[in-house]
Amino acid sequence: MVVGEIHPRVDCGTRPAKAVVGEAVPVRARIFADGRPRLRARGRLLPDGLAGGWRAARTFPLAPLVDDWWEGHLIPESLGPWRFRLEAWEDRFGTWCDDVARRLAARVDPGPELGEGWALLRQAARRLPGDQGRSLLRAATTAEGAGLERELAFLLDAELRNLLATLVWLPLTTSPAQPLWVERPRALFGSWYELFARSQGSDGLHPGSLAAVADRLPHLASLGFDVIYLTPIHPVGVTGRRGRNNAPVAGPGDPGSPWAIGSERGGHMDVDPELGTLADFRRLLARAEEVGMEVAMDYALQCSPDHPWVREHPAWFRRRPDGSIRPAENPPKRYDDIYPLDFNCRDWRGLWAACYEILDHWARQGVRIFRVDNPHTKPVPFWEYLVGRLRLEHPEAVLLAEAFTAPAMVRELAKVGFSQSYTYFTWRQTKEELVAYARELAEETADYLRPNFFVNTPDILTAQLQEGGEGAFRSRLLLASTLSSSYGIYSGFEHLERAALRPGSEEYLDSEKYQYRPRPDHGDPAMEDLIAIVNAARRDHPALQQFRRLFFHWADHPELLCYSKTTPGLEDRVLVVVNLDPWHAHESMVHLDLGQLGLGADASFAVRDLLDGAEYRWQGPHNYVRLDPARAPGHLFEVLP
Repeated sequence: MVVGEIHPRVDCGTRPAKAVVGEAVPVRARIFADGRPRLRARGRLLPDGLAGGWRAARTFPLAPLVDDWWEGHLIPESLGPWRFRLEAWEDRFGTWCDDVARRLAARVDPGPELGEGWALLRQAARRLPGDQGRSLLRAATTAEGAGLERELAFLLDAELRNLLATLVWLPLTTSPAQPLWVERPRALFGSWYELFARSQGSDGLHPGSLAAVADRLPHLASLGFDVIYLTPIHPVGVTGRRGRNNAPVAGPGDPGSPWAIGSERGGHMDVDPELGTLADFRRLLARAEEVGMEVAMDYALQCSPDHPWVREHPAWFRRRPDGSIRPAENPPKRYDDIYPLDFNCRDWRGLWAACYEILDHWARQGVRIFRVDNPHTKPVPFWEYLVGRLRLEHPEAVLLAEAFTAPAMVRELAKVGFSQSYTYFTWRQTKEELVAYARELAEETADYLRPNFFVNTPDILTAQLQEGGEGAFRSRLLLASTLSSSYGIYSGFEHLERAALRPGSEEYLDSEKYQYRPRPDHGDPAMEDLIAIVNAARRDHPALQQFRRLFFHWADHPELLCYSKTTPGLEDRVLVVVNLDPWHAHESMVHLDLGQLGLGADASFAVRDLLDGAEYRWQGPHNYVRLDPARAPGHLFEVLP
């Protein structure tokens, strides 16, 4: 017997697949044997270190599909490392029944096989619990020898076959154990809002404060955001400071980029005094918890020329042959305000330990989410060390990798252990691009790479948002929030901010990266109503809180995209139709695979649009929609029971 092609399985089982507490993770394998035996299979799941080992593991059933595939779902219950394995065996009594049924169909005398049938039944009865086994043996004694017809009726009884199918017959064929890393649910589901702390409460000339961030949290929570992501809050260097719109020289009062971390006021474990104190930061964390939110910190491993490490640990920095430190570069860009660290320096152990101490420090303050800046510019072995240690000491920590780089590196960082990853969603805009990319994420890499669909960032203002008006903002919001279980927006999105630094640039004009911008913006909050509705739907519908069960249905029109998300048991079913054209209304037939929604081939069913409350009665798989971006970006349907 063979148990092979096991999923989830990452890098031949050398790295753990990912799950979160309470998540129903699909498990699949090909299970087959020589001949035509009736097979049974199950899985076993246990946390590492459980007393009793596999004997104490919880079991979960596997059911046969087509082409020798078997499938089930495991549900881990706590954080940390787990393992699962699959077990298969021959249902010997079921195999005998199948053989007799074939003989009867071929009009071959089954009489010579009766002896084996009764012997198998007696073996099975002795393994049934208590009175059940004894009762079966008594009944068998009465039926055996009562004549071929009565004996066959007894042995081939469907209830008897189902009863004995629950037994495990030895020997078992057991797969190798597969590792699984289990995180808390926030690693899978969340609605993020990114902001610059120094802009909150600012008048444009002076910095805001952490206290102003705390004051704004109730409003952001009312819009349904779970995570408030702060760009760096540490002291900012003076040497090489950039000016407004990334000018090479800063003017009087220009605050510089918050990613140029470190000054005489401190480094990565300090709060910029202009924003407040560590006590203010703790009060911000407490306020976030009060309103049902979490604070994500930026973890950016680079230093300004004024960072204390430059003086205290000069060997940690990359140097030229003449001994000078080389500023960060990404030709044609040059960043005189940032010194890159050398993670392969002679004192790499000391540097790596110091980088971990930063995470440990903020985790001890109560931070449980970190957005990691440019992880693809650091060596993979460094992340293996850092993430591995963090998992042991702070298993509740969630790490989001901001890695806009080659797909292979994005995947590698996810395998190393990053909880979530930025994606290429911002640049996937046509129907074909969105379908191909979402399928890749939901099917090919879902066992280890969890996407976070940010619609914009301080560095990414796509041409689509610049030119598409409010319709583009609305459709991108609906796509990001329903395709992915985690998504985010950067402050200003809700006010349709879309002025670019120059034609062809994805940089914002008057970017917050280099100047104070008064926040909150008191202009027309054009998107807030839609944001609140979408985030409420995400919280109310478990189907939108997971990523694996994403299915695309066909819409005739090339500008209309149709897809569904469902829970494993189909208790919750959401159907989305989005108009990708921000300017024009389009109509189309959509052709649904009703089986994916748990409906019959010609079922009549009702859908309710969560965006406006309208209900529709649909009949069968082929239905008509018309979407006008002036009214709504799409339909967000719940399929009613």
